[in-house]
Amino acid sequence: MANILVVDDELGIRDLLLEILNDEGHQVEVAENAAQARAARQRERPDLVLLDIWMPDTDGVTLLKEWSAAGLLTMPVIMMSGHATIDTAVEATRIGAMSFLEKPITLQKLLKAVEQGLARTAPIRAGGLAPPAGLPATADDRLTSAGQVLAASIPLPPQPQQMFGLDKPLREARDEFEKAYFEYHLMRESGSMTRVAEKTGLERTHLYRKLKQLGVDLTKGKRGPA
Repeated sequence: MANILVVDDELGIRDLLLEILNDEGHQVEVAENAAQARAARQRERPDLVLLDIWMPDTDGVTLLKEWSAAGLLTMPVIMMSGHATIDTAVEATRIGAMSFLEKPITLQKLLKAVEQGLARTAPIRAGGLAPPAGLPATADDRLTSAGQVLAASIPLPPQPQQMFGLDKPLREARDEFEKAYFEYHLMRESGSMTRVAEKTGLERTHLYRKLKQLGVDLTKGKRGPA
């Protein structure tokens, strides 16, 4: 698990990134402007920052310069914008940004960029120790491997067809089946919405709406700390 700071003045984007990254097992703090971002950076150094370029008080590139000049650019920073020019992206990279994501940000590009950024900080977060022979190289990989082992040891819920009857109106029976279907996959994928979306072939936003409509417990299948 990593500590990630999301800086964006748009509430919808902050909430979406928070939900996605939390679901991936990360600890996420959000800031809606540069002032809040400075305070968050001062409280505790994040492992990675997602930083919007266009903000009302201080833009992201200016904040990036500020951190760089003060020696505070000690974590990977991924810039985000829906209106930035190539020159702006190049300038941010020159200052020290790791990469640039263009809005609207796709799930695949977001997770890939975050994975690459955290790979840079993995040795520090893991205490700077090389993994024993045969183990995955990064802390995230080790967590994934451990999760796979745990998943194999936890019994799966009954198959969906065993959990509802056929003597009900079609709409009611269909809703029961769909609820059981998604609960089954949530348990099977340890509560990961990303993997459930891949397994069921639904877009993530559509999947969230569907689960809430069916009254599915979104925490089902998630594991707490050992």
